[in-house]
Amino acid sequence: MPDATPARATAREAIALLTGAAGFTEHRPPPSPLPPDGPLGWAGYDAARERASARTGEEESVVYGTGVVGDRACVLLSFEFGFLGGSLGRQTGDRLAAAYELALTRRLPLLALVATGGSRMQEGMVALTQLQRVAAASVRLRAADLPQIAVVRDPTTGGGWATVGAGADVVLALPGAQVGFAGSRVRPPDADPYAYSAEGQFAAGQVDAVVPADELTASVTHWLRALGPHEGLPAAPVPGALSAGGGEPGAGAGREAEAATGSGAGTPSAAGAEPTPGSVPAAPLPETGREAVARARDLRRPRAEAYLADYFAVRLPLHGDRSGSTDPGLLCGFGLRADGQPVAYVAQCGTPTRPAGYRAAARTIRLADRLGIPVLTLVDTPGAANDAEAERAGAGAAIADTFAAIAAARVPVTTLVIGEGGSGGALALAAPGNTHVTVDSYFSVIAPELAAAILKRPPSETGATADQLRLRPQDLVDLGFARSIVG
Repeated sequence: MPDATPARATAREAIALLTGAAGFTEHRPPPSPLPPDGPLGWAGYDAARERASARTGEEESVVYGTGVVGDRACVLLSFEFGFLGGSLGRQTGDRLAAAYELALTRRLPLLALVATGGSRMQEGMVALTQLQRVAAASVRLRAADLPQIAVVRDPTTGGGWATVGAGADVVLALPGAQVGFAGSRVRPPDADPYAYSAEGQFAAGQVDAVVPADELTASVTHWLRALGPHEGLPAAPVPGALSAGGGEPGAGAGREAEAATGSGAGTPSAAGAEPTPGSVPAAPLPETGREAVARARDLRRPRAEAYLADYFAVRLPLHGDRSGSTDPGLLCGFGLRADGQPVAYVAQCGTPTRPAGYRAAARTIRLADRLGIPVLTLVDTPGAANDAEAERAGAGAAIADTFAAIAAARVPVTTLVIGEGGSGGALALAAPGNTHVTVDSYFSVIAPELAAAILKRPPSETGATADQLRLRPQDLVDLGFARSIVG
């Protein structure tokens, strides 16, 4: 599947790129012939289908079956764009529905390799209603707690994007692919083409990663390992302490590029076993509330990126809120630890968390919960973003949804507060009964400066207010909010 050449991969070439020597076993649905020239009697439709079949060697615009990607069995479906533009007709719907049913029956993940122009005009409403069939099949698969991954190729537009593509749990895209609901012939003449590209959809939070073709097999393999299906996974271990010098002992700093491609190598010893609740940390504790706040705000302390790099051998980011926005101050996704255990993660990066960040967090937590994968949250924010744009973007509703996602989770959620715990914007990501804190963290009902202002105290009394709030790590354990101090 070349990245930016005029030639497009066929359906079978796309499958072979991922399955390689492991092979692919094709399946076909029971025969269900169309009436002459299709359900509308569209003159020349049969002839057009015959020409498409002669040109591509395919009977329809979708090929599906079972295969192995890396070391993981899955059901694959792949669109043949050369067959009437990869469009969806009734017999395409038969194949798509059968592919989802095959995944459901065999309890396998579904991997869709999408390249389509949308519904087939020559079949009219019969073609359009295939989207409802696909949506229903996807819902059944989701209800069975089985993952769906889409790789969107060039082009992926119309109803195929709005169902098989954007409806998947994880959406990967090939560089330069045209991706969007509106195809190139039905857009406004002055439309920005970037908005309809893989890169534009990534920027808008609609695609999780843009993956070069030569990295696709490794990426999909990691995703299949992470998403399962799994049974009976243990809780995520509490991360080990990192030094203020930059993330030792796991050398987590500087691995952002590796994490993005899934090639990082974690250090299992640093993640260790869960600390004993209420245990005394080796590092000194802050003596006052103002010292705790100062240490949490110290730019030299380890941040989320260092903790994640130290915790995971492989990281697979989820990107965006699926509503057109992203928050670079919140990292979320799935990872594989050195022993192969999958864990979902949501990590604040020390900035005010924006509504898009909370929506992405809720999306990640709910997906992990459905797939039975434990969750790790890293709390570090002065609070939720409070500017006018955040209000217009639905800050309150987004925070409420994150609280609800944590509260409803059936899988274990583990929280480590690694820096600032600023009010409800931080608490939304904290696990009730399973929150731990580092020695350079604090958690407070509100920032000391704001508390002093609300109490009409002069700025000179901010430190005393911090002491009164009992926000130090040891206070949080004494108050029953935190189970242990990681030091």
